Amino acid sequence: MPLRLGVLPPGPVTHTLSVVKALLKRMLDPAAMGYALPDAAVREKFARLINADADEIAYVQSTMSAEQMILRGLGLPASRGHIVTDTLHFFGSLPLYEEMARQGAHVSWVRERDGRIPLEDLRRAVRPGTRLVALSLVSTVNGFQHDLKAVCDIAHAHGALVYADIIHAAGCVPVDVRASGVDFAACATYKWLMGEFGLGFVYARKDVQPLLRRTECGYYGLKDFTTHVYPLDPPGRTIADYSFEPTAEGRFAHSTHAHTVIAQLDHSLDYIQRLGVARIQAHAQSLIERLKRELPQRGYPLMTPLESTTPIVSCVLANARERLEAKLAAARVRITLRRNYFRVTPSVFNDHQDLDRLLEVLGHA
Repeated sequence: MPLRLGVLPPGPVTHTLSVVKALLKRMLDPAAMGYALPDAAVREKFARLINADADEIAYVQSTMSAEQMILRGLGLPASRGHIVTDTLHFFGSLPLYEEMARQGAHVSWVRERDGRIPLEDLRRAVRPGTRLVALSLVSTVNGFQHDLKAVCDIAHAHGALVYADIIHAAGCVPVDVRASGVDFAACATYKWLMGEFGLGFVYARKDVQPLLRRTECGYYGLKDFTTHVYPLDPPGRTIADYSFEPTAEGRFAHSTHAHTVIAQLDHSLDYIQRLGVARIQAHAQSLIERLKRELPQRGYPLMTPLESTTPIVSCVLANARERLEAKLAAARVRITLRRNYFRVTPSVFNDHQDLDRLLEVLGHA
């Protein structure tokens, strides 16, 4: 197998069997008809992972779909409210907030300094009237991690809400939404949660859910539903009577989910909980410390703060993809390559022998 420095591996064979059972049931295989998709159970497992209640969690397609639903739910950009974000937020969200500004919202950008977003800079950006502070708890760019509780304290003191993208946090560093006080959070499942594309989670704290205007009306979020137009329907003055669940699912759910990903997560979230996120993070420390020490010695300037304890190390390299892609592919080593930097994300299945291979391929810049 190739060395993969960046994603968690498939778990034991039960991970695959869970998906096979879900697929066989969809194919109407009689042997699999007893399989029941653990839809609610998986939401409950994710809720425990981040210290939330299950009714504060809903399925979404992706991290960014949740982020945009939250913006719309808060009436942005139409309300012309003030948003604070930073340049270490997910790069896919940068055009989102540029569009927010073009469409009438007031957007303040906090710029990184030495690979960090200084808390004092963020404090200066938040002001009375700020509606939302949006950030990545752990930056996909370089692994910088915000002090989320401190950010929430600043925002809440000015009446603002906080959204955190936790895709590079959930499953690899401890996340406690209750202790931090964050209002909203979201992540897809294809990174540290060992899932796949097409499914994610959104968290909305119970007491702030009513602040979101309903912009999504999917039938998965319904509590009661009675039609008055089909044969033998009871009479009624409307086409249909309905109400929504008073939960995150009632607020965000659209329609069908990616069932095979739920089947994967039913196993992988148990696997992560058995290992313990703190142990997963601890395992990575000697690996990332070595990378931070040796990569600069080889001429690769660090983008990641030295004090960072997230399992991400990024380095500047002009034309990184052109210069490294073929060499890494030939050695069957996979890391993340961007235009002018690369990112290494060691996980529970990596060790120092893996780093030996990586460093040998990288050589000197």
